[in-house]
Amino acid sequence: MAMSAASTPTGYRIAALYRFQRLDEPGAFRDRLLAFCASRGIRGTLLLAREGINGTVAGEWRAIDELVSYVGEQLGIRGLEIKYSLSETMPFHRLKVRLKREIVTMGVEDVDPLTGVGSYVEPRDWNRLIDDPDTIVIDTRNDYETAIGSFEGAVDPETKSFRAFPDWVERNAHLLEGRRVAMFCTGGIRCEKATAYLKSRGFDDVHHLKGGILRYLEEVPPEDSRWTGECFVFDERVSVGHGLVEGEAELCRACRRPLTAADRASPLFSVGVSCPHCHDRRSEEDRARYAERQRQVALAERRGEGPHLGQRPLDADQAARSQRR
Repeated sequence: MAMSAASTPTGYRIAALYRFQRLDEPGAFRDRLLAFCASRGIRGTLLLAREGINGTVAGEWRAIDELVSYVGEQLGIRGLEIKYSLSETMPFHRLKVRLKREIVTMGVEDVDPLTGVGSYVEPRDWNRLIDDPDTIVIDTRNDYETAIGSFEGAVDPETKSFRAFPDWVERNAHLLEGRRVAMFCTGGIRCEKATAYLKSRGFDDVHHLKGGILRYLEEVPPEDSRWTGECFVFDERVSVGHGLVEGEAELCRACRRPLTAADRASPLFSVGVSCPHCHDRRSEEDRARYAERQRQVALAERRGEGPHLGQRPLDADQAARSQRR
């Protein structure tokens, strides 16, 4: 819906989007999409592959509307799954449009969400499904994401990357046999591929949360929610809660894990230097280097120079890396 300049919200509009759709020549789109976004001040990361498009970007309200229209009308990628949210400041520092083998990397050649996925479950119906004792609920995200929030009673595979999910399924197939399986992820894309994988393995009663955690937090009132904690997002907000309000988690600039208040209260936490998750995995030389970097960051902030290069700002492309590593 078009808005007047006076009624358009201030700040930046964030769009987490994806679409599985066969693209014969994704490389033909790359430069056009990069130029379009750059001309409108849009930042973030978009991934293109033969199986479709995936990414998270931010820009002025009208610019994001124009991008969605451009992707559908000029590139022919229609029916985007999009989750919108707002930020007072630009949550990304760069723009990247990249070509990949997969838009969400599982590394299994014969998994095709275009030929069969699980049943979509609307957020309003999710509680009833996961409250059923015959349903096994699986969080398909990575361990650093599940650490700060998840649905009550969900199974956490404790995977380091989405590539490890098929192996977890193979080792735990006995837990899924004869059960109704409900899976969820941040925005819905990993679930589509995860359910496609389970379907290919012969599991039929498979379901996934449409629009992911983000849509659930947007649509389901807190008093009715089965969600606990916060949801990690791949931008400088770090996490969001109900209503997609920015959460309280902060990022460790040494290992890039989201940190809870308890993490930050640990004696092993030092801003920009270490946290309980990485302190023992870093040498004294590493921590000395990080401390100097943090000193430069603080100095740049006092001078009003904006983010210092040493700050290692969170990049939208981390979403792709998290699914590969």
